[in-house]
Amino acid sequence: MIDPHLSGEALTASLVDIPSPSGGETRLADEVEAMLRDVEQLEVERDGDAVMARTNLGRDQRVVIAGHLDTVPVADNLPSRRDGEKLYGCGTSDMKAGIAVMLRLAAAVREPRHDVNWLFYDNEETDAAHNGLGRVLRNNPEWLKADLAVLMEPTSNRVEAGCQGTLRVLVVVTGRRAHSARSWLGENAIHAAAEVLARLSAYDARRVEIDGCEYREGLNAVRIEGGVSGNVVPDRCTIAVNHRFAPDRSEAEALAHVQELLAPFECVLTDSAPAAPPRLAEPAAADFLSAIGGAPQAKLGWTDVARFAALGIPAVNFGPGDPNLAHTREEYVELPLIAECERMLRVYLVGSDT
Repeated sequence: MIDPHLSGEALTASLVDIPSPSGGETRLADEVEAMLRDVEQLEVERDGDAVMARTNLGRDQRVVIAGHLDTVPVADNLPSRRDGEKLYGCGTSDMKAGIAVMLRLAAAVREPRHDVNWLFYDNEETDAAHNGLGRVLRNNPEWLKADLAVLMEPTSNRVEAGCQGTLRVLVVVTGRRAHSARSWLGENAIHAAAEVLARLSAYDARRVEIDGCEYREGLNAVRIEGGVSGNVVPDRCTIAVNHRFAPDRSEAEALAHVQELLAPFECVLTDSAPAAPPRLAEPAAADFLSAIGGAPQAKLGWTDVARFAALGIPAVNFGPGDPNLAHTREEYVELPLIAECERMLRVYLVGSDT
């Protein structure tokens, strides 16, 4: 069984060495559940491969501290290995270092100034329809009720506020099929797609400042498909386009913007998730910022803070990993950041550094 009394770096290594790609979290969830059930002050429940441990001390406020147990597929980067002050391995940054911090604090902090829901969930690194947090919301919505949510996403121990929204559209370019030896009789859809690519290449993405955090948008072709055979002028080409948009736009507004930019080409929406505003001025978020310190930054990417925002709960991203290393074959975590993250969260939870 994993041992919360291990150092942060040793516990992180133990967690990393239990493979848990999306859909394969059961063994790790079993270990987490068993460890938490040995902690006297915690009430533990489970839903699938999501585990929740909460305090019920009658505090005036409650905070959810959440982290996902799954990783992207292993890329020949297990077992973990240490090299100086770096621990390498799948999930080190995203986010088993954060999970280690959560487990150590859940076991050690017996009198937090806020009641805490420690939430460990599955299937974050896959399609949104399978996300364990979404299942928890359907089955156990009380697990998510709080004045603040902290997602242990990799941020190098900086508070990253809110998140971008994201949507994908399939841009459909049509033509007329013909024999390539008599191409003048057809209209080449792949050639016509050059107009879409030119607009995307020339696109000037917005920078939007909200609560002192700058969100940088993006609009990019991420996949292109077309062609029939080596002797046919193609009559169809499709381009998958991903738009990352700032929290001042709704999903509908972001879609309308993409459609307007690419008109008259048909844009078929295939996936969409809302942005989350930072909401840093709200008392619970301001209290967290005061305890953690430093200047908040915008979260450039989509995270589950958006799920809490949809519930009216302010949420922040904060964890010891490096977001630039997430999902890479060379993924690692700087070991000093693990201890620093634990110290910073302890200050928030108990109001002091002891």
